Amino acid sequence: MFDHIHNDQPRQREVEEGMSSSSEQGYVEIDPSGRYGRFNEVLGRGAVKTVYKAFDRENGMEVAWNQTKLNHVFESFEAIQRLYSEVHLLGSLNHDSIIGFQKFWVDAERQTFNFITEMLTSGNLRQYIKKYKNVDIKAVKKWARQILNGLVYLHQHDPPIIHRDLKCDNIFVNGHVGQVKIGDFGFAAILRDNSHAHSVIGTPEFMAPEMFKEDYDELVDIYSFGMCVLEMLTFEFPYGECNNFSEIYNKVSSGKLPSAFYRITDVEARSFVRKCLETASKRLSAKQLLLDPFLASEEVDQLPRTPRQNLTPAGNDIIRLNPIFSNVQPLIKPTWSSNVTITGEMDPDDEDITNLKVKMTNKYGLTKTVEFPFNIQSDTPIDVATEMVRELKILDQEPFEIAELITPWVSEWKDWDIQDQNHPSDVDDHHSFSYLDDDDENNGSNPHPHPFYSFSSCSSSEASLSGLLPPSATHIPYREYTHDAGYGSNCHQ
Repeated sequence: MFDHIHNDQPRQREVEEGMSSSSEQGYVEIDPSGRYGRFNEVLGRGAVKTVYKAFDRENGMEVAWNQTKLNHVFESFEAIQRLYSEVHLLGSLNHDSIIGFQKFWVDAERQTFNFITEMLTSGNLRQYIKKYKNVDIKAVKKWARQILNGLVYLHQHDPPIIHRDLKCDNIFVNGHVGQVKIGDFGFAAILRDNSHAHSVIGTPEFMAPEMFKEDYDELVDIYSFGMCVLEMLTFEFPYGECNNFSEIYNKVSSGKLPSAFYRITDVEARSFVRKCLETASKRLSAKQLLLDPFLASEEVDQLPRTPRQNLTPAGNDIIRLNPIFSNVQPLIKPTWSSNVTITGEMDPDDEDITNLKVKMTNKYGLTKTVEFPFNIQSDTPIDVATEMVRELKILDQEPFEIAELITPWVSEWKDWDIQDQNHPSDVDDHHSFSYLDDDDENNGSNPHPHPFYSFSSCSSSEASLSGLLPPSATHIPYREYTHDAGYGSNCHQ
């Protein structure tokens, strides 16, 4: 650990000599290796950290130099030691949706902690969507997929990594390629030994209700992600109708959604955000959300215009074209309706889940396969069938007909009386889908919306990281951290 703390005089003289020769280039500081030169240009500034523009002389590229004054943050050597071990972990992250980390060191003479990250050219996502109004929903879907892939990478680590302060301010953009990356891991934590995190920390408008109860897991990031998508869709900061933290706390802790949620006009988008903001017990994982129809539908809609025989690896087909129709360009959007077949098998990782595979063929010869998880403890064939008909826009079959196809695949695990479930009144209730106000959600005909998935590729990797703040800084900082610059951010004010 201590070879990263540089205080040796020969090396200092060497750096000072390098500084004098580099001052003409505008460097105000050079790292101990002589590779990175820092400019005085500030890219972003937070409560405890300043991000400067810098240059990687070895690779000939601009980077971000993040600097923290140790005496402003850490009360003991143990706190610095903790920071060191956690940044070692940060250095192991390697994913296209995570800000790249390059090097860190402590400057004992200047009493600063420094680290180098990649620099994204277009600032953070909040600034970006303010600059470019009327972003198409296709762009929102693309950004959402990238962010979720980054969360899968973090959450599937053993033990899982929680970001704990995910918001558009901490997501950074390479605008020339439409790429977004998660940054600013200053509040991140590792869940060791299947434990839960307990510190109340983050940005109130993006904090899941369970965080205020000081007992939570990685699914708090999914709630925050949902608020990010809400902001992308509405260009409104969540809970903008609230005047202070107390009002935000009262709404969040009681499960009240921000008023901006009800201004999301796209039905699929609204349903997707609602799934992200569910209570912790019902909230889907990042990997599950990647399979949501809101994210998959754009790819499916485009496929008939670019037909291919093998779209994804075996076993993960979204669409497979009949060779006879491989050169046919449909003039209208295909309707997925007739020729529905359903197969099912038990989930090897969860004995309560049966994975139903639904195969549909339309009149163009186009075949679509989607997957539905069926929870044998809480789902019924008619509920799942109703959701299937609604989500897949099946026009020529009733829910009870689809339910009859589902029943044989779940009956060996649980006996269902299909006739008792198919009263006309039940079917009618499920046909009239509506979004209820928060106060009425538990009184609706379908109080537990079924999570619908379609096949889509997703990322699964490993990573490691933990909280970078000392114990004295674990309580919620409210507004002062709201606009903290991220690792490698380019946050021009």
